[in-house]
Amino acid sequence: MTNDRNDTNHPEFNVDELMQKIREEVANRPREPQVRKITTEKPEISNSTATFHHNIFNHINTLLFNAESRAITRTKWPDNLNKFPLNLSKPFQNIALKLLNFIFKDQREVNFNVIRALKEYVLLNRQLIEQVTNLKTQLDQRFSTVNIHLDTVDTRLQAMEERLSAVCNRIPNIDNRWNDFNTKVNSSISDIQQRLDAANSHRQLIDEHLKTVDTHLQGTDERLGHVDTRLQAINERLGVVSIRVEDLDKRHLKNDDYLKNDLIQQKRLITMFLEEAQKRLPEPFTQEQLQTLANEEQHSLDALYVAFEDQFRGSREDILNRFRVYLPIIEEAKIGTPNLPILDVGCGRGEWLELLRESGYTARGIDINRVMLEQCRTRELEVMESDVITYLQSLPDASLGAVTGFHIIEHLPFEVLIKLFDETIRVLSPGGLAIFETPNPENVLVGSHTFYLDPTHRNPLPSAMIKFMAESRGLSRVTTMKLHPYPEEEILDASPLVERFNNYFHGPQDYAVIGYKNG
Repeated sequence: MTNDRNDTNHPEFNVDELMQKIREEVANRPREPQVRKITTEKPEISNSTATFHHNIFNHINTLLFNAESRAITRTKWPDNLNKFPLNLSKPFQNIALKLLNFIFKDQREVNFNVIRALKEYVLLNRQLIEQVTNLKTQLDQRFSTVNIHLDTVDTRLQAMEERLSAVCNRIPNIDNRWNDFNTKVNSSISDIQQRLDAANSHRQLIDEHLKTVDTHLQGTDERLGHVDTRLQAINERLGVVSIRVEDLDKRHLKNDDYLKNDLIQQKRLITMFLEEAQKRLPEPFTQEQLQTLANEEQHSLDALYVAFEDQFRGSREDILNRFRVYLPIIEEAKIGTPNLPILDVGCGRGEWLELLRESGYTARGIDINRVMLEQCRTRELEVMESDVITYLQSLPDASLGAVTGFHIIEHLPFEVLIKLFDETIRVLSPGGLAIFETPNPENVLVGSHTFYLDPTHRNPLPSAMIKFMAESRGLSRVTTMKLHPYPEEEILDASPLVERFNNYFHGPQDYAVIGYKNG
């Protein structure tokens, strides 16, 4: 029996020979000449090289296919061995095939592994060749781009060389100009240096003079310090003197007002007495004349009461500002017109009347203090001397828009107070209002002390009582407005007990009862 490897139709597969052939073919592959200079022409892969690669891979694939067919297990007896005398019976052929397959089992496995490796190697080489081809194409494109940039650089270098040559031609002229400029600069520097030397000398003289001036100023400052100390002492003394002068001025003004008002009253009394005496002398005074003199006697303390008001009531400006709280109430009631004027009973110095006039309302007042009435007349306010009940009784029904009275009801007996409410309601027009302000006895300091500063006050009037009286006599929508608390700096910080203390001792010093007549 002859081995398959000696078969002329199937040459023996030898890996070493195959690898050697591949190496030779690769070595004999025509190489491109080495690029020594970048050109603008795009290199191309020759057709012969591509054909060569294709032939190589086809030849290798043929060899691998032949080797793979020879490495498989034989299941058929070769036809060329059926010739006599090599013809064997069928059982012997099967035994021979099995024996051969068993003998060459390991060799077949080795051959299959080698063939698989060669196939992968061929596939890898194809991929590498494709990648090399792509890289070469990219390099060719890059070479083209670089050549374009090199051409641009060459053009710019030529332009720069031309400019440099022009500059080199102008260098001799520049050197000459530079020498002239350098000479001028050196001359200017010399002049400046001379001026600086002169300036330094002058500065030294100034520094010496300034030192002398500083010494003189230090002595002057010491003297001024002594003068300031003396002036401070003088200012302190002047401050004390100013305070004393202010106190004296206040006392003088108060005394002057009191004396002036008292002299006016005395002059009036004396004039009246002389007129009446002149009428009746040498006859004795009649009963009517004696009554006139008696009526004048009740005004003997008018000037004193005005001085008292100036001392304890507050300045005219303070009272006028306090009354501004009532202006919105007057505006809302639509009163104070010539048809519905406002009457202020016990008008005093006329602060409320003056504020109403400034606000454009029609108002008039009555009082029995002639000195205060005279002060109102000097301000051209409409006032009359009259008793409050008598004057109200003289007015027709529904003739007034409002009746106001500030710090007057605490001067009246209870019966007169009732008449005041009754007459007020009668003379008010429908929708008219009444405002009566009085000290607030809920404030302990007011009810126990400040209320009694005025000797003409009768007794404190609690707000609940006055509200009840106003409602019971016919006023409606009666409200109580608490007014004029003590300054905030006198109010203590909050706690339930301290808050109650503040309400009793530092709460509103006054209140006003406000009521309306039904329409």
